[in-house]
Amino acid sequence: MKLRIFTEPQQGADYETLLTVAKAAEDLEFDAFFRSDHYLAMGGSDGLPGPTDAWITLAGLARETRRIRLGTLVTAATFRLPGPLAIQVAQVDRMSGGRVEFGLGTGWFAEEHAAYGIPFPSDKFARFEEQLAIVTGLWATKHGDTFSFDGKHYQLTDSPALPKPVQDPVPVLIGGHGATRTPRLAAQYASEFNMPFASLDDSARQFERVRAAAESYGRRADDLVYSNALVACVGSSDAEIARRAAAIGREVDELKTNGLAGSPDEVVDKIGRFAEIGASRIYLQILDLDDLAHLELIADKVKSQL
Repeated sequence: MKLRIFTEPQQGADYETLLTVAKAAEDLEFDAFFRSDHYLAMGGSDGLPGPTDAWITLAGLARETRRIRLGTLVTAATFRLPGPLAIQVAQVDRMSGGRVEFGLGTGWFAEEHAAYGIPFPSDKFARFEEQLAIVTGLWATKHGDTFSFDGKHYQLTDSPALPKPVQDPVPVLIGGHGATRTPRLAAQYASEFNMPFASLDDSARQFERVRAAAESYGRRADDLVYSNALVACVGSSDAEIARRAAAIGREVDELKTNGLAGSPDEVVDKIGRFAEIGASRIYLQILDLDDLAHLELIADKVKSQL
């Protein structure tokens, strides 16, 4: 089981804060540093000092880290055109020496689109599917060949399909709760399927849907990595757990039910139950980015037991 650090910078984090967390995650030998792709704070947060762009952030981190893998959970397809997005991700992959993982989703938060003048189409899933075809098609096109695409939403003509990423292929992550279309696209395009913020039972059902879809598509079910994203709130005492829950505006009992919360042993036990249903990566949603002692505790007392 690999543990990855997953941040939500739209809630209030500048680049320097993200760099500090990414370097701490690398020094503590977590497997990866991921961030969300949002431009507007959610809930009661004021979001200060304001949003940072996911791929600009990752480009900076690519040059300021050495080992840790970097990615998005997940890039919003509504934010970017697929051709430039393929260029951006390939460039960051080269800047990192081949450490990028590419999570892509439909985009869903209507308010952030309105706040920054981004179109919010009604047919988001169809656009998402075309974007997957284009981005992966551009990367897969051989040097000297060209790539064309004639879709309902996007058309490309004789693209040189450059630059190429270092990795061949770049790992593609698709996630979500949808029962039919999401498993189909994961089977067709993904190297990893992620189930975000879901119970054990719901995760097990969705993993089985993805496995069946992969086999229907002619792949082995185990060709894909299966993962979960869960909020983390770990403490060495009840008081420390309560303090960390209060810092992120959550209740301990709710976190224990819906996330990975409690003592290190409690969290290790729950991670083990996700491993039993097939998960081999957990994205730990870290909401208090100033609490580096939290990462140190997880590395020392949780990760060391896995």
